[in-house]
Amino acid sequence: MKGIVFTEFLDMVESQFGYEVVDHILAESNLDSDGIYTAVGTYPHSEIVQLLMNLSDKVGVDPAILLKAFGKYLFDTFLKGYPQFFSAVDNAFDFLHSIDKHIHVEVLKLYPDATLPKFESHQLDNQTMIMTYSSERKMAALAEGLIEKSIAHYEEDCQIKVENIVADGSKVKFTIERSLA
Repeated sequence: MKGIVFTEFLDMVESQFGYEVVDHILAESNLDSDGIYTAVGTYPHSEIVQLLMNLSDKVGVDPAILLKAFGKYLFDTFLKGYPQFFSAVDNAFDFLHSIDKHIHVEVLKLYPDATLPKFESHQLDNQTMIMTYSSERKMAALAEGLIEKSIAHYEEDCQIKVENIVADGSKVKFTIERSLA
């Protein structure tokens, strides 16, 4: 997993819970990296899981809720770092459709060793889009946070329905419906 995920996660924890919590979750985790991350490095997925679970234990918040909040936080990082991805379209559906077809293609040019989730998107009509998330990392709550924040960024009013296609969360369907005005 790319280091930017780790560095931004720790930044979010510090901004929302304080440095003492960051220090605690690092100390409680058994990390091969010793908790030293660079944005361009690559680290085992198991380390982010340990950090997330230790954060959940420390602050008493469900890991899925924390992961979804992290997705929203990460959206702002991507917006600042890669504004061209967001300015290329003018609505949430077009943006979400561009993730696998354009954005992930560009990410792989920069980071060929990146292992990215797969997003299949189908727009049923002007009001409804289906996105299917697939990843052995089972971090659909992170994707949900990113989706919610992208909808807010484009100032759209949408409802999201989340359904596991595979019980373990490795394949999840998001039904996104624009509200009728």
